[in-house]
Amino acid sequence: MAEYLPEGKRIDTARNLGFLSSPRTVREAMERGEILEARAVLCDSEHNLSVDMGCMRGLIPRIEGAVGIREGTVRDIAVISRVGKVVCFLVSDIVTDARGRELAVLSRAAAQRRCVAEYVNTLSPGDIIPARVTHLEPFGAFCDIGCGVVALMPIDTVSVSRIEHPDERFTVGMDIRAVIKSRVGTRITLSHKELLGTWEENAAAFSVGETVPGVIRSVENYGAFVELKPNLAGLAELRDDLRVGSAASVYIKSIIPQRMKIKLIIIDSFDRPPTAEEPRYFLTQGHIDRFVYSPSDCDKYVATDFTAQ
Repeated sequence: MAEYLPEGKRIDTARNLGFLSSPRTVREAMERGEILEARAVLCDSEHNLSVDMGCMRGLIPRIEGAVGIREGTVRDIAVISRVGKVVCFLVSDIVTDARGRELAVLSRAAAQRRCVAEYVNTLSPGDIIPARVTHLEPFGAFCDIGCGVVALMPIDTVSVSRIEHPDERFTVGMDIRAVIKSRVGTRITLSHKELLGTWEENAAAFSVGETVPGVIRSVENYGAFVELKPNLAGLAELRDDLRVGSAASVYIKSIIPQRMKIKLIIIDSFDRPPTAEEPRYFLTQGHIDRFVYSPSDCDKYVATDFTAQ
């Protein structure tokens, strides 16, 4: 089976560059059914995309710009928004334009349909896959899982520690790993927190008596929850100057695996610019049926069962 990657992952590969090196090799790619990538440089008034292939010009007709355009289930913004960005495609034909130059007729939709048939339709809940963040909304992150085929990662699956917006974890264009949460037909839902480690794996990085940085995630009448890592938070004593989203330095008072608790004392809190750091993964490939977040001897059991999705 061919390797189906998020758009932009193959453009600088030797294989892609080789096929785009001359009209002869472009024709060879067409005959072999090779998925290629190049940059869209213009969308005309009829929403046809011009593609700079280096050795020749390419054209993606509007109805071939994305799966669903022809059927009317996808809006033209899916085509217009590709200008200046990398697009994947199959070469459908090579013709001569009005100036007598060779023109490659391309189809992004055909590449996506093949990706769905040969890759997306084989995915099962629990599969770990590469993805690229394409768009962020308050409710979640949209991710390219292959050839521009997009899946949603709801905000509550991004990490165990709660966030107010996915931009606290991701930036557009960031390459990440994701796990298939559910698949209904071609509609894929992703999760992320199961790849960021269990409570014990994250807590192992800290020791009682240390003072470490954190982020205040919520302030309750009984204390403030401070994130130490995306999958780990502790409870600190209240102070009057605490604000959700502020950075903090915290003293680790105790670590209690049996109750899945870390008790903290806030030393200081201060404003911080929002940043999205590269995720640190404990799992990057393969398949998981069940992810158990809580320690084995903990009173509380927290797990994700992918076999029940």
